[in-house]
Amino acid sequence: MDTNSGSKGGDNKGGDNKGGDESGAVLRDLGAAQICAAWAQADVADDYVVYERENRWVFAGGQRASVVLTTDEVVTTIGTESTSQAWSGLPAGAISAALAGLPFPHWRVYGWIAFDFCAPGLGAGDHLTAGSVLAHLVVPEFEAWVEPDGIRVEGGGDELAERLREMAARAPHSHPVSPSPLPVDDDPSDYRGRVAKAVAEIHRGDYEKVIISRGVDVPFDVDIAATYSEGRKKNNPARSFLLRLGGLEAAGFSPELVGSVDANRRIVTEPLAGTRAFGRSPELDAASRAELVSDSKEIVEHAVSVRTSFTEVQSVALPGTTAVTEFMVVRERGSVQHLASTVQGTLAPGFGPWDALEVLFPSVTASGIPKPAAVDAIYRLEDTRRGLYSGAVLTASSEGELEAALALRTVFREGGRSWVRAGAGIVGQSSPEREFTETCEKLGSIAPYLVERTSDDR
Repeated sequence: MDTNSGSKGGDNKGGDNKGGDESGAVLRDLGAAQICAAWAQADVADDYVVYERENRWVFAGGQRASVVLTTDEVVTTIGTESTSQAWSGLPAGAISAALAGLPFPHWRVYGWIAFDFCAPGLGAGDHLTAGSVLAHLVVPEFEAWVEPDGIRVEGGGDELAERLREMAARAPHSHPVSPSPLPVDDDPSDYRGRVAKAVAEIHRGDYEKVIISRGVDVPFDVDIAATYSEGRKKNNPARSFLLRLGGLEAAGFSPELVGSVDANRRIVTEPLAGTRAFGRSPELDAASRAELVSDSKEIVEHAVSVRTSFTEVQSVALPGTTAVTEFMVVRERGSVQHLASTVQGTLAPGFGPWDALEVLFPSVTASGIPKPAAVDAIYRLEDTRRGLYSGAVLTASSEGELEAALALRTVFREGGRSWVRAGAGIVGQSSPEREFTETCEKLGSIAPYLVERTSDDR
């Protein structure tokens, strides 16, 4: 999104504060991810979302307004005043209507949507727990942009801007941390058995593809911000994020976009399907790549995903504008490499960005084909609820822009519990053993970099 469009709820509380040469020097010494993590650890805001996009990071802190969607109601809070309203129909429509009612001429929101966000529109609402949160979005009090040429702060005032720059300058002198790698190769939840059940249902004709995931509890309390700082050094995600909203904390290295809509109404989605390990050695990586691009199971899994993405974009795009602009290229994402494609189109009149998200969510590469049957299978076959996993971390603006990053390769913390999660795409040719191995490979993007919270953090 255009970082100059502004999102201070219609006016700038304290004005814009431009970064100078000294902040550019800091960026040369320390990564922007580490600066944002330092701000998070310093509690410069009770709630925040850090979002990385194309070598620019934003730390969106505080809450000037919020929109929280549950199974029962949408709650809009402006300052300290909250109103709630029952909703019906599709979740994206309820969110869009609530945002349209914000009393600001211009705004930008940040937040997350859970996997459960998809259930009402796919006939899976009976699987949901009443009152569970489907989405949590905030208009921040301030945005601190960390860019290659320095730090720029919008909102919050001069004192906050100076404090943020001072903390950024001190960040290179912070004490190093030692991650506590998490073993992920046990299978207490019988993941292999659940994959075998899915394969049997596919052979029976119930659905064509489904993503079955498994969670791994972390036996210690995770420092989410420090884990983000450490993990970003070893990952090359499409997008990364760090957040604390409504009691949920998460840090992740997203391999793909669920979808985006820009100011010119261009829709983009980036399905990744087909996986092999990466990062072991040049020779092993090359061998895995050759295997990936020639494996019939991986090719089929990818092709059917692209077909679905094309159909989804086409349903909200101007006739003749939907196209596959990249097909089955290999993208390296941390500990794995994927087959990747890009599908684009131009949003047709009568549709908005939230309509585009509605048809693209959940990502076909994190749910299955056809989506209604696959999502039902996910609720039946997985042993725990997904929550934010395979949902999205997103940002959207009053100018019609929206971008949603798929919430994978992520560590979560809530209620004193920390966990990671990964899944694999199951088709008729799937081997339970290979799919379990794939989850281990994907967990390798986050599990080795977990940092335990110390007594000073509690």
